[in-house]
Amino acid sequence: MATSSSGDKGTRNLVIVMVAFIVTVGVIFSIISNRADSNFDIPAAVSASDGYGIVLNPEATPKIDVYVDYQCPACRQFELINGGYLNEVIAQKKAKVVFHPMTFIGPESILAANAAACSADENKFVDMNLALFQNQPAGENTGKWSNASLIAIGNSVGITANSFKQCINDGKYVKWTRNITVESGKANVNSTPTVLVNGKPLDRNTEYGDPSKFREALAAAGVN
Repeated sequence: MATSSSGDKGTRNLVIVMVAFIVTVGVIFSIISNRADSNFDIPAAVSASDGYGIVLNPEATPKIDVYVDYQCPACRQFELINGGYLNEVIAQKKAKVVFHPMTFIGPESILAANAAACSADENKFVDMNLALFQNQPAGENTGKWSNASLIAIGNSVGITANSFKQCINDGKYVKWTRNITVESGKANVNSTPTVLVNGKPLDRNTEYGDPSKFREALAAAGVN
C-alpha cells in the first residue's frame, strides 16, 4: 500500500509539473506573439515609437494617427470625404500624420498594406493610399487584389520603378504588418477607421462624416 501511495503521489507531482510547464510555455508564447518585432524589413518611413506606422512630416505638430484597413468600406468613405483636406495638411506640413494600415479583414488587406508600404519607399504613399481606396473591391477577399493588380494601381499613380514591383512581389513588408496589429492593440484601437489627434480619438459619429466638423476638430488641435 505504501508503495502504491508513493507511486500515486509521484504521478500527481509529475502531472503538476507538466501542467505548470505547459502554462509557462503558453504564457511565454503569448508574450512573444504580442510583441512587435524588428527582425525583418521595415519601411524607411516607419517609426517604432509611433506604433510602427508610416510617418509623414515627422517633425511637425500636432500628431494625427489614422488607422485604416484598405478593404474597409467605412475607411473608403472616410478617405473620400476627408482625404483631400488631410492630404493638404500633409503637403503643407501642418501636422505629423501617421498611417497605420491594419489587416484584420484578411489576406488582401495584408497585400494592400504591403503595397502601401512599398509606395512609401518611392515617396508616393499619399497617392497610393487614395488609389487603393478608389480601387477597393466590392467584396472582401474576392481575389481582385493580387500582386499584379496592386502593381498596376501603383503604376497608375506614377510608380514605375522596378524596386516597387519587386517589393510587392517579394512581400517585403508583409511581416511588418504584424507589428501594426500588435501596436494597434496596445493603443486599444479595435475598429477602422479610427483617427486620433494628439492621442485623443475623434468622434466617429460627428467628426468622420462631416468635413466641416473634421476640419474644426483638427483646427482645435492646432492645424490651421
